[in-house]
Amino acid sequence: MKWMIFYCYDAYCGWCYGFSPVINKLATEYSQTFDIEVLSGGMILPESPRSISAASSYIQKEYKSVEERTGIKFGEDYLWHIFNPDKSDWFPNSEKPAIAMCIFKEYYPDLQPMFASDLQYSLHYEGRDLCDDEAYRHLLTKFELPPDEFYTKLRSEEYKEKAAYEFALVKQLHVTGFPTVLLQATEAKFYLLARGYTDYNSLVQNIDRCLKEINISADK
Repeated sequence: MKWMIFYCYDAYCGWCYGFSPVINKLATEYSQTFDIEVLSGGMILPESPRSISAASSYIQKEYKSVEERTGIKFGEDYLWHIFNPDKSDWFPNSEKPAIAMCIFKEYYPDLQPMFASDLQYSLHYEGRDLCDDEAYRHLLTKFELPPDEFYTKLRSEEYKEKAAYEFALVKQLHVTGFPTVLLQATEAKFYLLARGYTDYNSLVQNIDRCLKEINISADK
């Protein structure tokens, strides 16, 4: 039996970027034990476009904390936009990378954590604007996805609705911050494995504890 783990993240979340090596290691080491479903949380969904300047002062302080705790590095091209918000043309919105994730799942359901990590690296290290369709083209090459088909879906209402469904599902799971990792025990019962950045060893300990609890409950 393979258990289902839900990884609730957002492409724009810096702490999720720092957590990406952890969830990727889990996906590799426990590939025979767990299926991992990545759910996009819709962290930034403004009613009207808002410049990166709305969050830049916070990120200027927070990114160092992410680097120090996780060991991840933010790229100079990304940081240029953070420290020069008045010159940046970025208007962050979580919708398009969430749509891209919904599309990718249909091609490679087993590689969802890898694609999430690649999306975040594209933004936080390479400084690609995830609201720009062209920000995804290099990943289409990497994963051998058909460009015409991908871009048709990226601009479609159908996949926009799929992304909106994920945003709603994350809320239904009572996720209030990212990253969050949940283990599904039954259709209605979930165990919290991680809320916020969690190192690999702690995550595995939480998994072991939850599985023991599930097994004890099943024996009663």
